[in-house]
Amino acid sequence: MDSIEKIITGKTTLPSPPLICIKILELVRKDDFTFQDLAGVIGVDPSLTAKLLKVANTTYYNRSGQITNVAKAVAILGVNVVKIIALSFVVYNEFQTEEGSTFDIDLFWRRSLTSAVAAEQISHALKVSSSDLFLTALLQDIGVVIMFNWRPFDYQQISKATMNEHNSLLQSEHDLFGFDHQIAGSELFKSWNFPEEIYLPVQFHHSSEAAPQEYRRNIDILDVANLLSSFYNDNYDVMKFKRVKQSLISKLGFEDRAAEDLIEAIAHKSREMFSAFEISDGNMKSLSQILQEANEELGSLYHSYELIMLELKQAKEKSDALAQELHEANERHRELAYKDSLTQVYNLRFFHDALGSEIVRSQRYGREFSLLLFDLDNLKEINDTYGHLAGSQALVNISTVVQKNIRGTDIFARLGGDEFGVILPETNVSSACFVAEQIRNSIETSTENVPVTISLGLTSYCSDKGDWNKVMIFNKADEALYLAKKNGKNRVHVV
Repeated sequence: MDSIEKIITGKTTLPSPPLICIKILELVRKDDFTFQDLAGVIGVDPSLTAKLLKVANTTYYNRSGQITNVAKAVAILGVNVVKIIALSFVVYNEFQTEEGSTFDIDLFWRRSLTSAVAAEQISHALKVSSSDLFLTALLQDIGVVIMFNWRPFDYQQISKATMNEHNSLLQSEHDLFGFDHQIAGSELFKSWNFPEEIYLPVQFHHSSEAAPQEYRRNIDILDVANLLSSFYNDNYDVMKFKRVKQSLISKLGFEDRAAEDLIEAIAHKSREMFSAFEISDGNMKSLSQILQEANEELGSLYHSYELIMLELKQAKEKSDALAQELHEANERHRELAYKDSLTQVYNLRFFHDALGSEIVRSQRYGREFSLLLFDLDNLKEINDTYGHLAGSQALVNISTVVQKNIRGTDIFARLGGDEFGVILPETNVSSACFVAEQIRNSIETSTENVPVTISLGLTSYCSDKGDWNKVMIFNKADEALYLAKKNGKNRVHVV
């Protein structure tokens, strides 16, 4: 398995410390160096000088006025700040990727700078003395770039699979390389003679429990800064925001409002540093902007919800109206299928279905029912004397009279021509005879202009008489109607 020694011994491409980096570190270790000495070392590099002055003139570091040279920057900002800015630019320039690389180096440095700003702002708020915390936070993940440049294809696969999951990423790095990016970065800066205050926190920035006790506070700050950077540079995940805020409160002792104020300030200050490092800000939004957009989106969603509910209500109303229309249309079709068009009583089809159902009910429950058939005694004479319209009206009038003399549960139908039938459920023969006589008498006495009489045939059925079918029962009633006609008309006959 590959080991960290392969990197250190140069078996892979590993940048040597730039000369100016070595000179700065050597100089600041001396007890007798002067501001002018540091300014002289940095001033040799025009590009570094320009970038240092650009940062020094941002509101992040300087609110007192324009800084025009390195010596003035050192005098105003202090040796340590100038050292940190200079080393930051040196390392930033050293660790870039080739054009066309799949590694998003801008995102890497944007996240690193955000972490650096966050770590420094947290330490200031806590009044923690850590002069190198900005630089440490900036460089804590430099091992990722080292490992990617060494084996880009392999590292790309594991970084995609374990995005934002530090423990999984560290384990995958160990499985593939035999070490993780914490070790890679720490060993690099140790070999560059960076102070222990930088390379040891880098070595343990994802595993503070294994770090020496004196560095754990700073590593806790790095951990929160890292999480805050992930919140701002990834997808503004609300769960990350909650974890950042909770960590600031529970782990670092911030008050609730102070934690939110700090999170808000990080975005503004980070954008200043992006400009100085000439890195795109990736359209980073501040916390207040994120919350405002979230509220607007919620308001829009609520408005959309109201519109959706209104649309659903209107759609339901339309659906109910269509259902009612369909129901009414079905009823009309049902009436057309089962009603006689002239008299508006049931037709022969419905009558036969109802008779069959009544026979089944009678046979199942042993209940008696009666069947009444009747027709006009003199329809031909009415048509010949008064005309066919009068004959048709006579049929309508008879239907009206009959419906007034039967129950709602009785089935009354026109069977064809002038022949009608009535099914009388739960009715024995004597009760049926009473109904039949009442119908006969009502028709005879209610037709003054056109005299009409009817003859009625009646039969009754109960299952104790045998399993008769509707043809047999119908024929019995029809036989009774024939006998009523034969015996003089305008009468009721029972079979």
